[in-house]
Order: sequence, then C-alpha cells, then structure tokens
Amino acid sequence: MKNLFALALAAISASFTGSTVKTLHDFKTQTLEGKDFNFADLKGKKVLIVNTASECGYTPQYVGLEGLYQMYKSKNFVVIGFPCNDFGGQEPGTNSDIKSFCSKNYGVTFPMMDKISIKTSPIYQWLTSKKENGVLDATVKWNFNKFLIDEKGHLVKYLPSSVEPTDEQITNWIEGK
Repeated sequence: MKNLFALALAAISASFTGSTVKTLHDFKTQTLEGKDFNFADLKGKKVLIVNTASECGYTPQYVGLEGLYQMYKSKNFVVIGFPCNDFGGQEPGTNSDIKSFCSKNYGVTFPMMDKISIKTSPIYQWLTSKKENGVLDATVKWNFNKFLIDEKGHLVKYLPSSVEPTDEQITNWIEGK
C-alpha cells in the first residue's frame, strides 16, 4: 500500500513539474513601431492588457486607459494595448494608422503593440486558456476586454468591455485594496 501511495504521489508531482502554465513574462511581441517588446521587462509591475479598436463604441475608453496609465505609471503599473480587427472589422488600419489615430485623438502614450488577431495571438491564447495561465478560461467577445496581471506575471482577473478602465475593481486592484 505504501508503494502504491508513493507511486501515485510521484505521478501527481510529475504532472505539476511538466505543467504548461506560463506567465506574462514568458512572452515577446512587437510594438506598433515594429520594435521588439519583451514582457519580462515588466517584472515587478502590475499590467492591464486590453484589445483595442479605433472604430468601436468603446473607443472612448482610450481616455480612461490613458488617465489610468498616467495616474499609476509611477507606481509600477502599465497599460498595454493590442489593436485587433477581429470584432466587427473595427480596426481596419495599419499599425501606422493606429498609432496616428491613438496619438492624435486620445493622446495615448501607453505602449501599443502590433495589430493582432485574438484567435491566433500566443499572448491571447495564454490569457484565455486556464490550461496555459493556470487561473481561468475567458472568451474575448468584443473590443476593450481587460486582463489584469500581477507583478509576477500571473493572470489575476478578466473584465469585459463594459467595465470602464477607471472602475474601482481596477483602481482598487492597482492600489492593493
């Protein structure tokens, strides 16, 4: 019986060490300007990741996202935007068009990444799969979905488009309340 217990314990332990769970810090991508971006550089920072679109009813959330970034960037917090054309074709422009739009219309200074497809992006596969992130399964149904990631690169929470960037769920989390 002891041997059976030891064998079972070894099998369980082996399944954990072979885990596919990653952290945000395991990923790299490119910015809208085509520069390499390594998420490992964000160690020690809380991160809000959001899929964006320039022609969406939620596009005015850029104001709240930029305000949030400005308010908390000195407190180890960053907003990361991922432009996406998957929902209603509401981000038809090129990276250059998106950068110009965000800067001119909303004064966006937080990091904006290369335009992606949610369906094929490795980072969004991680964000939406409990098997990969170890926390939850999420379905991105529209633009401006928000994911909160802690200082160690672990997914903490998913919030739908309707949650404003300045919602107290987000600000309390940033402030550690």
